[in-house]
Amino acid sequence: MVRVTEFKEGDIVHIMDAGVERIGMVTDITREDNMVCIDNGVQEFWFAPEDIIPVPLTETQLIHTLGFEKEETGDGVKYKKGPFRVVVHDPGNYTNLDVWYREDHRHFNHPLYVHELQNHHLAMTKVPLEARIAPKTS
Repeated sequence: MVRVTEFKEGDIVHIMDAGVERIGMVTDITREDNMVCIDNGVQEFWFAPEDIIPVPLTETQLIHTLGFEKEETGDGVKYKKGPFRVVVHDPGNYTNLDVWYREDHRHFNHPLYVHELQNHHLAMTKVPLEARIAPKTS
C-alpha cells in the first residue's frame, strides 16, 4: 500500500473503483482524512490508500504518457525530456536506473513507479512532470 504522503497533484496512478481498475491522475490530497482525490477521466472521486495502485515505470509510460524521447546508447537505453534523463542499463528491466538533471544524479537499484519518477522530476527540476496524453495501462 502506498502512503498518502507519497502523492503530489498530477501523479499518475491506478485505482480500484467498484472492483474495476482504472488509471487516473491525482488532483488533490487531504492528509487529515488520509484520502486522495483522483480524476479517472470520467469523474473526480476521493480514494483511500488501499484503493490506489502505483503504475510501474515502463517504456510505454515514459514515451507515450510522459513524452520522453528514446535513444539507444552503449550503457543501455536513454530516455530524454529536455535536460532531464533516465537511463535503463538493462533494456526492459527497470530495476537498474540512473536519473539525472544537470549536476543532480541519482541511481536506483529497484523499480520505480510513475508517480515516484514524477516526484523525483519535481524535486530535481522544480517543474512538474505531467502526462502529455491520457496514461496508457501497459
